[in-house]
Amino acid sequence: MKRRDFLSRTLCQGLGGAALYSQLGQLQLLQAAALDQSDIAKGSDYRALVCVFLFGGNDNVNSIIPRSAAAYAQYQDARPNLAIPLAELGPATHINPLTAQTFGRDYALHPAMPEVRDLFESGRCAIVANVGPLIEPVTRVEYQNGTVAVPPQLFSHADQQTFWQTSRPDSRQKLGWGGRIADLLQAGNSNQALSMSLSLSGQNTFQVGNSVQPYSIGSNGAEQRSAYYGNEPDEIARRAAVDALLDASHPHLFERALAQVQRRAIDSYDLVTDALAGINLSTPIPPLPAGFGAVAQGAYAALSARLRMVGRLIAARGALGQQRQVYFVGMGGFDTHDRLLGDHRDLLRALSLGLQYFQDVTDELGVADQVTTFTASDFGRTSSANGDGSDHGWGGEHLVIGGAVRGRDIYGEMPDLARAGPDDAGWGQIIPKLAVDQYAATLARWFGLSESNIDLILPSLAGPMPRFGPATGGYIGTERDLGFMV
Repeated sequence: MKRRDFLSRTLCQGLGGAALYSQLGQLQLLQAAALDQSDIAKGSDYRALVCVFLFGGNDNVNSIIPRSAAAYAQYQDARPNLAIPLAELGPATHINPLTAQTFGRDYALHPAMPEVRDLFESGRCAIVANVGPLIEPVTRVEYQNGTVAVPPQLFSHADQQTFWQTSRPDSRQKLGWGGRIADLLQAGNSNQALSMSLSLSGQNTFQVGNSVQPYSIGSNGAEQRSAYYGNEPDEIARRAAVDALLDASHPHLFERALAQVQRRAIDSYDLVTDALAGINLSTPIPPLPAGFGAVAQGAYAALSARLRMVGRLIAARGALGQQRQVYFVGMGGFDTHDRLLGDHRDLLRALSLGLQYFQDVTDELGVADQVTTFTASDFGRTSSANGDGSDHGWGGEHLVIGGAVRGRDIYGEMPDLARAGPDDAGWGQIIPKLAVDQYAATLARWFGLSESNIDLILPSLAGPMPRFGPATGGYIGTERDLGFMV
């Protein structure tokens, strides 16, 4: 391997374990502008965003189900082999939003989601309807005629994951909207050595910023640099050699950058490990109820462990020197082209129980009003069936949970599921009515960004004529604030 290739690969690997900050004066000015208008500059509050990303494309159509007669008939006609029987959508599954829905439609949550239903009914969970990546608003006719720009490679997992996590299908830059937020607010954390972007699921686009990169942590804590720690004589000698190499004066730019990244990774490991020492949560992880298979068991074990570590890191925020934190938690298995009824039920059971558990953790820590959890996914899935599964879609519904959420309401307009209806792109893919940009802006404002900085990271919403209009249907928000946060 060439020396240049080695340095490039090693640098990319090291970025996952440290925050790499640029010296660009423009970014420093942007950070200062944000801090002038944010409580984070005064250290007077704490807030965290927790993204739970449902990899594979969650089947939103079977997650939030129409139960009024006409809408249920459309749903059943669109996917006769996949429709949840109306008899299973009893009162314990019904959601009762504060705002009447379009055309008098009523909805229920999947029967495997009783905890999310309780969070919704208690006012701690909101549903954001039919949101997805958009370049500009588009109708069925415009989409089919090709007269309006739409995100490239629609219905592709990799591309749509990127567009959901960047909110910028019109840009080649893979900078996540979580990372762009961190670029502006990182300077407000008293500890500049540790990234405010903390990932429990490895590398991701959502947390990649221009200057701030995600720091990856495992479910059991920070991950050691291989062959660096230990008390045996050969381990001590090896550590001393590595330290000497990293602390030496390096004339080459790449060598200096590599040494800085590796040193920061080691320092961050020590900091996080020390901060977590002795921090335990009294809220137990509830057991998965009987009757669910291996899919539920694996998904729940992984999700609950990751969310528990998020809770411990929140508890350690003082020792970590962080007033703002952005978390990324992945949950896989949602690419349900087949076995949808059983596998999706198991996944939703794991998700519902995990989200309730994490909300209980925030209650234990006294930060329920300061932590907001939200879901995202590659895309929604088709309203039509392909046999015993569904295919890649576009728009979908998402959950926002926390004490600062204006809950028990649906924000935006739930889609029409009629075959070849106004929201059908052509094969059951639901055309989004709300853009990821609007979802992101509403969360970013609560997190502490000023209006001018929202313009910087979400240019589609800037200027006298924003690209997207207000939410329609149930709750009438604005193009910049969908209204689901206090």
